[in-house]
Amino acid sequence: MAAAPSLSANQGLLGTSFYGGWGSSISGEDYHTMLAKTAAPRQHFAKLSRKPIRVQPMMKNVNEGKGLFAPLVVVTRNIVGKKRFNQLRGKAIALHSQVITEFCKSIGADAKQRQGLIRLAKKNGERLGFLA
Repeated sequence: MAAAPSLSANQGLLGTSFYGGWGSSISGEDYHTMLAKTAAPRQHFAKLSRKPIRVQPMMKNVNEGKGLFAPLVVVTRNIVGKKRFNQLRGKAIALHSQVITEFCKSIGADAKQRQGLIRLAKKNGERLGFLA
């Protein structure tokens, strides 16, 4: 049985002197063998695809459950059912947009101002809880 090599206090992991450089401890064939061993895992990772993971957007109201009318809206949705409730909500939004359009026609507002009023109505509806 062979005796295990002993390391003195000033010898490193590869049996070289602590004060010696890399050139004295690893040279020639040993260097290339060590380089090949450390490069192998990198080649393995190069084969993996780097496609970004895409998260599906959530169509959720950030103010859900907030606002003065939110509890009433949630109770109504639970009683009527989600599908029917969304149909009624869509009709109400369409009617409100028509009222805004007629108002803009009566005062002579252009399409850009009309669109701004519709966006403002949506923001107010969210704050009040109508879109909960």
